[in-house]
Amino acid sequence: MKDSALAELLACLCQTDTENPLPLWQHGLIGPCFNQLVLGALPHAGMAVVSAYYLGIARCSVPQACPPCGWTLRMVSALLLALLSAADVLLASVLQRGRMYLDVLTDGCGVLAWLLHLAALQVLLNTAHRRTRGPPVLFFMVLLLVPNLVLTLMLYCDDEDFLSLTKPFNLARFVLASTRALFFLLYLLAFAFPCVRDAGYSLHVDAEDGSAVEPGGSRPSTGEMVAEDGSGCVSRLFYLWLSPLLARGRRGELNRPADVYHLPWKLRTRVVCGHFHQCWEACRGVGIRDRVDQWPKPIARNFRKDDQSSQFQGVLELEGDVGFLRVLHKAFGLRFYLLGVLKVAVNVSTFAGPLLLSTLVNFVEEKGAPLQTGVLCVLGLFLSGLLGSFLQNIFVFEVCKVALSARAALVSAVYGKALRVSSCSLAGFSLGEVVNLMSTDTDRVVNFFNSFHELWSLPFRFAVTLYLLYLQVGVAFLGGLCVVLVLVPLNKFLASRILRSNERMLECKDNRVKLMTEVLFGIRVIKFYNWEAHFSQKVAACRREELSHLRTLKYLDAVCVYTWAALPVVISITIFLIYVLLGHQLTAAKVFTTIALVGLLIIPLNSFPWVLGSILEAKVSLERIQRFFKLTNQDLQAHYALVSPEDARISVLLNQAGFSWTGPNGAAEGGAEPAASRGSLQLHSLNLSVTKGSLVVVVGKVGCGKSSLLSALTGELHRLSGVLFVANREAGFGLAAQEPWIQHATVRDNILFGKDYDAVFYQAVIEACALQDDLSILPKGDKTEVGENGVTLSGGQKARLALARAAYMDKDIYLLDDPLAAVDTDVAKHLMKKCILELLKGKTRILCTHRIEFVDQADVVVLMDNGTIIQTGTPAEILPLVATAVKTRASEDDEKKDGVKQDEDDELSSPPDVRVEDDSDPVGGEQKQAGGLAWKVYRTYWTSMGGVLASSVLLSLLLMQASKNISDWWLSYWVSSLRSNASSWINGSSSSAVTSPHLLLFSSAGLLSAPPVHGPLSNDTSRDVRFFLTVYGSVAAANTVFTALRAFLFAYGVVRAASVIHDRLLDQVLQATLTFFDTTPLGRVLNRFSSDLYTVDDSLPFNLNILLATVFGFLGLLVVVCYGLPWVLVPLVPLALIYHRIQNFYRHTSRELKRLCSLTLSPVYSHFSETVTGLGTIRASASSARFEEESARCLEQNQRCLFLSNAVMQWLQIRLQLLGVAVVTSLAVITVLQHQLSSVDSGLVGLSLSYALSITTLLAGFISSFTQTEMQLVSVERTEEYSCGLQTEPQGQNAQLPPSWPERGMVEFRDVVLAYREDLPNALDGVSLLVRPGEKIGIVGRTGSGKSTMFLALFRMVEIKQGQILLDQLDVATVGLAQLRSRLAIIPQDPFLFSGTIRENLDPCGRHQDQQLLDVLDQCHLAAVVGRMGSAWSGSSLDEKMVTSILLVDLFSVTHCVCVCIWSLTLTLQQPNFPSWDQ
Repeated sequence: MKDSALAELLACLCQTDTENPLPLWQHGLIGPCFNQLVLGALPHAGMAVVSAYYLGIARCSVPQACPPCGWTLRMVSALLLALLSAADVLLASVLQRGRMYLDVLTDGCGVLAWLLHLAALQVLLNTAHRRTRGPPVLFFMVLLLVPNLVLTLMLYCDDEDFLSLTKPFNLARFVLASTRALFFLLYLLAFAFPCVRDAGYSLHVDAEDGSAVEPGGSRPSTGEMVAEDGSGCVSRLFYLWLSPLLARGRRGELNRPADVYHLPWKLRTRVVCGHFHQCWEACRGVGIRDRVDQWPKPIARNFRKDDQSSQFQGVLELEGDVGFLRVLHKAFGLRFYLLGVLKVAVNVSTFAGPLLLSTLVNFVEEKGAPLQTGVLCVLGLFLSGLLGSFLQNIFVFEVCKVALSARAALVSAVYGKALRVSSCSLAGFSLGEVVNLMSTDTDRVVNFFNSFHELWSLPFRFAVTLYLLYLQVGVAFLGGLCVVLVLVPLNKFLASRILRSNERMLECKDNRVKLMTEVLFGIRVIKFYNWEAHFSQKVAACRREELSHLRTLKYLDAVCVYTWAALPVVISITIFLIYVLLGHQLTAAKVFTTIALVGLLIIPLNSFPWVLGSILEAKVSLERIQRFFKLTNQDLQAHYALVSPEDARISVLLNQAGFSWTGPNGAAEGGAEPAASRGSLQLHSLNLSVTKGSLVVVVGKVGCGKSSLLSALTGELHRLSGVLFVANREAGFGLAAQEPWIQHATVRDNILFGKDYDAVFYQAVIEACALQDDLSILPKGDKTEVGENGVTLSGGQKARLALARAAYMDKDIYLLDDPLAAVDTDVAKHLMKKCILELLKGKTRILCTHRIEFVDQADVVVLMDNGTIIQTGTPAEILPLVATAVKTRASEDDEKKDGVKQDEDDELSSPPDVRVEDDSDPVGGEQKQAGGLAWKVYRTYWTSMGGVLASSVLLSLLLMQASKNISDWWLSYWVSSLRSNASSWINGSSSSAVTSPHLLLFSSAGLLSAPPVHGPLSNDTSRDVRFFLTVYGSVAAANTVFTALRAFLFAYGVVRAASVIHDRLLDQVLQATLTFFDTTPLGRVLNRFSSDLYTVDDSLPFNLNILLATVFGFLGLLVVVCYGLPWVLVPLVPLALIYHRIQNFYRHTSRELKRLCSLTLSPVYSHFSETVTGLGTIRASASSARFEEESARCLEQNQRCLFLSNAVMQWLQIRLQLLGVAVVTSLAVITVLQHQLSSVDSGLVGLSLSYALSITTLLAGFISSFTQTEMQLVSVERTEEYSCGLQTEPQGQNAQLPPSWPERGMVEFRDVVLAYREDLPNALDGVSLLVRPGEKIGIVGRTGSGKSTMFLALFRMVEIKQGQILLDQLDVATVGLAQLRSRLAIIPQDPFLFSGTIRENLDPCGRHQDQQLLDVLDQCHLAAVVGRMGSAWSGSSLDEKMVTSILLVDLFSVTHCVCVCIWSLTLTLQQPNFPSWDQ
């Protein structure tokens, strides 16, 4: 009974006789039933069981790098074999042949077996089998499938039904079987050649030198892996090598730059710079050993750790006048131009979609069309989309690599040039301009690489599209071309106006940022003098001017957006109108192919002006960089005498030497203004001989040229005449500059300055420079970071730290530029004795000072005046000559010391940060935000724009997209109506021409024929055409109105949001407490006002606009496609789930990488800015090479993040493009199936397919624009952090305050207790003090004793914890800050001058007459100095080269203080009941 049932089951499956249900041999071959069951289903089942067994094997938990090529190919083959088996199941079900259930059973087993096998391979990759071919039993089970596959092909070849073109489904099964055989062969080859011995895939780097090494027993983390190098073809194609990094990002563990991959070998900064340097030398005509245009070979498994360090030794110097474009061409040209071949292939593939769409729609329109045509169209759409996706992805990623290489070369070259350019040449460039060369100009040149291929590609695509339009609609395409030509002048006008407005906006932005920089650097002065309102108005005025240009720019952008969105509709309606009026009939194929081609036509039209603009910007930036590189470098060999003097004891020799800050022609190179040149002091007729080991003291009045003399010795000035000799100049100088330059690093790192740590000598330097007590009060001692430019240190501490750095350098010659000026007398004596006389004993020391009391300890004294050496001699000879000046100067110095300037108090500026408890530095590094943006950020931008306005923008977007979809639907309805009424139309025309279902491109008439012209239309048809055209035109007109409304509402909204965000940020920052500025690097604050606000102004609106358009466009696409082909929802649901998983997987890593890009970019620019600021110290100490290495490390870290950000983007793009291919293919398959099973509306099919062709662009655009918008909203988050999270000073006023207060000037401190923050010790502890009216009080004490803190307390810069401060018996705590500070005057400890005229610096608010200010200048002994500066009084702006002495700045501060007193007196005199001055 059981045998009978089994026989019946087999007979039913195999469609055979029950007596012989499983025949072994039939028609001279193995029976198909035996082949399918015994040779097919059973081996597949066995393979499934064995594979399932290996799913439970123990695996490694460490992250794995990319798999070997052989394993990757096997997994890909397994996946494709499973998919092909599934496709065969589908075809067998459609055919419904006799053995359908047998085929479904066998193929179902195959699908299950190959999927389990794929999973098993993935598990085995994480085991010890990874380095082998895997378990032999698994491969044995695979080999059992060979007979089934071979016999199946033989059976298909023996059956004519499977080879006949008239039976496409049978033929498709034969094609699937053949394809399975190919992939099965690929699997066997991958097993035979697993490539597991190529260790490239597991390359990682050595932690010490960054070189690639072989892995040991355990797998490295992502931070130790090398990106891409060693990956197989499949891994590179699908970016599988990114999997460990993406997994780490998905887990939220991508927090530091050290967590990302290292760059591939040929993208390493040192490799690229070495190659660029070789090309530079080749362009100069200098012979080199090897071919310069050949990239270094990629890393191999026998790479040694010392290869990298030995390949490029020393500093790469780019010398000679060489064209930068020529060098870039030689370095990257060949590789870049070859990518143009890929671009051609990509362009060609873009046209396949519309052409195949036309063929498919023609197939749908024709009732009896052969199925073969539809299948070929489906295959064509699939293959063209697949090939185009891969080619486009490869092209974009390779261009990114070339651009990244060029960026590394450019940034390194600019940095190296800045280190070597002479100060005379650099005088023509401000710090901001030099930094812009590295940032803005370099970025523009790099963007050229992305734009160049578009420059020729866009016209090519435009021409081909026009030709295809001609083939579709004949001469009617000229109507659309005329519309395009009419818009060319408009586009040109818009482009020129946009560029002009952008330039003006950037100029205004530069002025605002420059002003804001000065405001932040001089914030203490501003707060002391109550200038917040004045400078807020100045910044607001700059911002208003900037916003006026921004508003113009955004409205012009709105016109461009309107043109871009409305142009397709205008061109389409023009073409269709002319085509119909010429007597032709519209068909679905022509309508939707034309629409698709018009869509392709719009892209070049809109992109070309921007591409051309970016190339012109790159040209301008390249010229700016070229001009910078033409500046003269420091020529130390020409500056110094090469012949040593006869006396070997001579250390420094000057003989009739003359020096100048300007070039030999009397003007600074690089475009310095003549005013600056006139204000510069020249040194002339210098004669000086300094013996080794001697102490030379240089004295002279303010501005006589002492600092310039030291700069001349270090090579910063231009030598005009005479001889300068310096012994052992290659070793450099130990320089302590007058204005100390402090790095943003720890105290120890500042002192070591790149030298090795010697504990004994280090401690001796600390003691000699009187830094022990200062280090004891710092929260982490000498491991405490001092902040940007020493922001957390006082003037005296900075001076002593700079002196300690110079002392630790252990040089033969020391140049000390008044390091004793900023310290009190006791500390000055300590420094002179312990450091200059004892620690540096035996060294050659040249000391510039105003401390005459120390001159008698010098070996030689040099007296200078008016840029020359008046006399040289012993202290006894020189001191009498300066006695009178000394007394005068001493009295002035005493007055200043009685105020605030004598010495510093570091409670003012060196308190530790509030984040000490988490072991962070006093100035904590800028923190990277983690996770997604909070909803409050979106809400902030929404409210900044205005809720009603933002809602109006969304409504106009909805109406715009709805009207566009309705106009396209109306076209499809029109076509369907014409098709249903075609019989009456055909009777009066040539049916052969009208009803031709094929593209003219493939017609027998050839490529150069146009559609024939028909006779006049009948009256009914004319009325129908007029009706359809009227409705279509009306909807299109409504669409243009909504488009314009959306564009201009959005432009107005983003400008309003930018204005609100800036104003709120400015108000909060100016009202912030002094503690905020003490603990926050000013560059970090400035970053909010520069790059973050620029993002809010420009980048964020641009990407947000794209995002909104993409979202609504995608929603419109879904509605149209689902309405036209409802069955598309079946494949769309799983594809949507896949899409969600992909974008979710991508967004986490992409967001963190972009944040890391921003985080690592700041050190590149800040290090460069810091280098330019401290150029004198760096070059004097011969540390240029070390700083160039540090810059290369910062750049390398940023390049790593940038490269991986681009790679992750391409990882997403290839998957989204494949999803788009899947959607289009699914639509085409559904169309063909519906055509076979039932009637299909060709209009709706054409509409759906034309929309579906853009789904890849929309999918990728949505993710890209959403990610970009999210990242740029981080700028809103950063500005909002300061707009809402800062502690601000109280802004209240005392309404009862008498206008004449303070009348007498009595100051009383009562048990005042003050601490800078709650977690710090008291800076003032129970201070009581009474200063009666008219008294002159001197406050003395060592550094850190609280002198300056008393002034901070009096001005309420820091609020006291206990006690009272009374001013004329009124508690200052009850007085408004503006009222209090406006009634007091102070000479700040750190004087500061704003850029502008001298008059503006003395009287920013314009309260005094010129004569009053000139009288005050004369009283402060500055009249002669101002007279020498010429137009700087009220015309030209002050330049830092014009005021080379800090004492001059001090005198300007004294002058301003006197002006404040005069103004206060004037106000008081205006009161009716003013008491006598004596009171």
